[in-house]
Amino acid sequence: MKMLLKVKNKKMKNYNQESGNVLFLILIAVALFAALSYAVTSSSRSGGGDANEETNLISSSTVTQYPASIRTALIRMQVSRGVDVADLEFNAPTDFDDCLTVGGTEGARCVFHPNGGGATFVPGSADVMDSGVQTPWVFNAENEINLVGTTSATENTPSVTSAEVIAFLPGITRGVCQRINDELGIAGIPIEAGINVTTQRVNADGTDTGLPAFVASGTTST
Repeated sequence: MKMLLKVKNKKMKNYNQESGNVLFLILIAVALFAALSYAVTSSSRSGGGDANEETNLISSSTVTQYPASIRTALIRMQVSRGVDVADLEFNAPTDFDDCLTVGGTEGARCVFHPNGGGATFVPGSADVMDSGVQTPWVFNAENEINLVGTTSATENTPSVTSAEVIAFLPGITRGVCQRINDELGIAGIPIEAGINVTTQRVNADGTDTGLPAFVASGTTST
């Protein structure tokens, strides 16, 4: 009988310890939940300016990440398929019929075509546009960037050797533009006249001559 009582007391002791551990874990969970609730409440009570800053941060990330994904597709096309940068076509999916057929493969040079770069065609989100509507990106080779590639510090007229294939998203909100510049360490919002943000490098008719020249004749781009 004494042995049975001893065993029973030992089991009760272990049970009490386990109950204590469970209670301790529950208290920790309650404390974490309380801390989370406080954080959410504090965030919701913050001023509209803070909310706008967070929104601009997220929006600026989407703007800068998309061209990075396109760049990956371009590198894959150049390295794996030997597509020259001067032959790149940025036709939208609705215009795939005008992509050039190379070696029997339609769209081999089209960045967004499954047979080409396979990149995803995504217009600029309405959330980042000043107009409040989705706006297509512009991809062209009509401009150059100071001190990038073969461009000198004093050269202001792009040529075939100095022009770069650049992605533009004209018309983003001032807040998003400012946030991007802040992230890049650029003071203020620089204004540069003469940049060509309208010419698209798309094949117009599916022929070798359907793609605009790398730098359009008579261009006034900078």
